[in-house]
Formats: sequence, structure tokens, C-alpha cells
Amino acid sequence: MKAKSIKGNSTEEIKSALEQSMADGFQPTLAIAFISIKQDREAICNLLTEKNISIFGATTNGEFIDEDHSKESAAILLMDMSPDHFRVFFAEYPEKNYREVAAQLAANAKKLFANPAFLISGSNTETDGEQLLFGFEDIVGKQVNVFGGMAGDDYSFKEQFVFTNDKESSRGMVVLAVDEDKIMIRGKATCGWKAVGTERTVTKSEGNHVYTVDNIPVLDLTIKYGGIENVKVNDAAVAMEIAVNFPLQLQREFGDPVMRPGLLVDWDDHSFYCSGSVPQGSKVRFSIPPDFDVMEKVIKDAQAMKDNEMPEADAVVVFSCAGRILALGPLMNMEIEGIRNVWNVPMAGMFSNAELARATGGNLEMHNCTTCCVAIKEK
Repeated sequence: MKAKSIKGNSTEEIKSALEQSMADGFQPTLAIAFISIKQDREAICNLLTEKNISIFGATTNGEFIDEDHSKESAAILLMDMSPDHFRVFFAEYPEKNYREVAAQLAANAKKLFANPAFLISGSNTETDGEQLLFGFEDIVGKQVNVFGGMAGDDYSFKEQFVFTNDKESSRGMVVLAVDEDKIMIRGKATCGWKAVGTERTVTKSEGNHVYTVDNIPVLDLTIKYGGIENVKVNDAAVAMEIAVNFPLQLQREFGDPVMRPGLLVDWDDHSFYCSGSVPQGSKVRFSIPPDFDVMEKVIKDAQAMKDNEMPEADAVVVFSCAGRILALGPLMNMEIEGIRNVWNVPMAGMFSNAELARATGGNLEMHNCTTCCVAIKEK
């Protein structure tokens, strides 16, 4: 399978890049399209549809190809994968029946492929990404390979979209199903944020709303461990710093911990809402701000995946948390370039609102502050 990655800051630039990529006879059949909410995604989709290219698309908080990341642009990975080996599905979940909708799409894929694997993206910040993952497990089994990320909207957190050739939704999901008997796909979610202090117990929570840890308001403990000073009520800067630099680390019986940053602070009771569920009674640790080790761990895990599971790849797709670019800034280039150099093949990625994948030794889960690296090769 041949792959090429293109990017542009306008529909005209994407049109030119697409035509240039096909000038040598390259005939892509599939596009992984990561497009800023500020771009004309309908026009870009029309360009791809005119070339008979199937689209798996999501809006973003930033996008990149190879080692070049930017914002408010479009980044597209083009592949000439055999149409017999993949299918793009699309569905909405206005009733918030995430698990049922995902299970139906998985069942549709199972009718086509005996052993399907999936790339997925969902929209709407209310969406429970783990319920989407459970839907695929219900049909295919615990061993199913599912990787993806939740759509973004350039950090406005108002309305995100997933889309394909002729459909889009701010409360839905787009799914790329591939035949694992023909397409090899491997991925891994890596965070790298270091923990500080001992394990503590979540003493009061409801879903993703965490009130107290060890019977102390979670905001107060986070401020203490983070060494944050001069905190004022309704301090937006403090709320952002907590979300970006000091996520809770939800401990798991098996596998790496899962990051749960506090995205919305309730200043009345010093609780906060996390990106995913934090069950009452669960064990958590606090985090310290990231350093170079965060990027090195992601690159090392990608290299380990190449060495042990995926020696060759035709293309790479990356879903990286929007919080990583806020925390790491220009240093993020090092991580993106490092991943690119592992396989040295065309790559496209997005900065997402959450990452959906299996952590090392763990189950399928929704992650944050995490990079999910996915390698693809046609057999």
C-alpha cells in the first residue's frame, strides 16, 4: 500500500496538494482527514469525493503531518488501500445511547470482515468514549483492536464534528473498519506524566464529577501537590493549569494508569469535572508537570512497538491530547518528529479532546494527556 500526507491552510492549498500527490499516477482510495473547525471542511470533502476517495474525518485542536504541526489548517493522510479491505461507517447518537450505536456499527463491520479492527472518532464533549469502546467489545470481543480520538474545535469546547463524504455530526461517530486478515494495524497509548505522592482514595464522586479525595476537596489537594500559589475564586488561569499540568492518575489493577484531568472547576465546593469517569472508591495519584521524559517515553514506546509488533508500516496515524501541546509547547515538535522517525513513512495526526486506545498491558479505555500512535500496513 502506498501512502502520502498533504496539508494546507485553505481549500485551494489542499486542492493543489491533492493534485500534486496524484500527478505520478497515485490513486488514493481512503483519506484520514483532520481539519480545523475554521476550514471549509465541506469544500475539502467535495474535493476528495470527486476523486472517489472515502473519508474518515474529524475536526481538531491542531493538526500535523510528518514533523510539521500547525493550527487552523487541514492535514490529510492519503492511502491507496484496496476498497475490499476497508469500509467507513457513520452514525449519530442523539439519545446518548453510545454503547448501542457503537455495537451496531461493529456488527455491520463483522458482516463484512471476520476479524475487523477499527479507527474511530466521536464528537461532543458529553460523549462517553468508554461506552463507545464497550460497544465494539460487545460484538467483536475483548481482544478487538480499536484506536482513535475525540474531535476538537480549536479549544473552544463548544461544538466538534466528525464527518465522512456526505455526512457530518456534532453528536456522532465516524468509524474506519479494516479487515485484519488483510491489513495489519497496531497501536499504543502512552502518557508519560509522572506521579507524585502515595495512592489516595476517591471518597466522593459521581461519574466524572470528583468531589473529595481522602475526604478533602480534590481542588485543594491538587493545589497542594502542584505548589500552586495565590489562588483566587474563578481563576481561569489556575483552572487551565490544573487541566494541563496536574491530571489525576487513575490507578488500574492491570496496565498503566489512566489520566483524568480536571477540565471544569466548581469553585463553590472545590470539586472538578474530569474528562472521564472516576469511580468512587478508586485509587488515584497526583501528577507533576511534564518534562522531556514525557516525550521520550512516547518515542520509546513507538520504537518498542516497531521492534516487537510492527517492524514495517505503510502509514502512521497519531491522536495526541490537546493538553500535550499546551503543556509542552514548541517541544511537541520533538515528539512528533521522533514518532515520524521510527517508521519513516507518511504520517498525519490531530490534537484531540480524548484518546481511545489500549494502554500498555491494559484494557481499552478513554485517555487524556496521552498520545495514541497507530501503525498501518497492508499485508
